[in-house]
Amino acid sequence: MKYLKFLIPLGLFLVLAGFLAVGLNLNPREVPSPLIGKPAPGFDLTMLDAPDQRLKRDELLGKVWVLNVWASWCAPCREEHPLVVELARRKLAPVYGLNYKDTRPAGLAFLRQLGNPYEASLFDADGRVGIDYGVYGVPETFVVDKQGTIRYKQIGPLTPEVIEKKIVPLLKELNV
Repeated sequence: MKYLKFLIPLGLFLVLAGFLAVGLNLNPREVPSPLIGKPAPGFDLTMLDAPDQRLKRDELLGKVWVLNVWASWCAPCREEHPLVVELARRKLAPVYGLNYKDTRPAGLAFLRQLGNPYEASLFDADGRVGIDYGVYGVPETFVVDKQGTIRYKQIGPLTPEVIEKKIVPLLKELNV
């Protein structure tokens, strides 16, 4: 009985240490999104480069598309931008930008400087659409199927490995 009062706290400590060890080995970029398999949230936003023109999510139904959430103030967005340009050049699906919590002049300057890979870049000044999409922070990228269902979410910058092993095969599968 004398050892029991030491074994219970030791057992609890080992269980908690086990949970901590498992948690520390998880990749924070692979946080499962509750939106995967669900309809992409609706939006009706102005274009970054044409404030008098709007685009609605429903206009994209019937085609596979990629939504890249970015901002001019975001250093990782700058790093991933050449990969977004290359993905758009491959024409596997149109790539749309969501300029998140930015200013129109800064967003336009970013695209002038680094190139504009987007079919259209939407202006989400207050971040409401980003919030609807569950954006944790920029950059984030979504793949949406022809029915308007989110099929993939990349948290953080795209990498060549993510594009080649996850996004490209998914786009090819969805475009069949």
